[in-house]
Amino acid sequence: MEAANDLRPTDRKLSATAYKGSCFCGAVQLTVSGEPAAMGYCHCESCRSWSAAPVNAFTLWKPEAVQVTRGADKIGTYNKTPKSYRKWCQTCGGHLFTEHPHWGLVDVYAAVIPDFPYHAGVHVNYQETTLRIRDGLPKMKDVPKEMGGSGVGVAE
Repeated sequence: MEAANDLRPTDRKLSATAYKGSCFCGAVQLTVSGEPAAMGYCHCESCRSWSAAPVNAFTLWKPEAVQVTRGADKIGTYNKTPKSYRKWCQTCGGHLFTEHPHWGLVDVYAAVIPDFPYHAGVHVNYQETTLRIRDGLPKMKDVPKEMGGSGVGVAE
């Protein structure tokens, strides 16, 4: 398995259209534009716990592609580690995105941008999964070598 290809967007070219997103109550609004660096599912305990779900659907963007257009003063931040700065709306508690400075990327949760054409390309941190998903996508033990992981694939 070629780890460098695992996190690339699908072959379908995405338009340069901007997609709008917001928190649960709409007090914080954002847009993403261009193409994401990657899309997939994360199964790590940290993402599961933060999202209160068995898996997190991620879209990774360069920071300049993510713009908060309303309610920036209502955004709270929590960082369990220096690798992730999780952002949420202080009004409704709705999750928005996570900044990953060590990768130079921002994970805008797929559910926050409902009209975005989300197409997962990989499962990461699959060794930690609590929900087996048999969808034919590559499953990685952790993350690609290029992102500081082992790059090792695991069986569905």
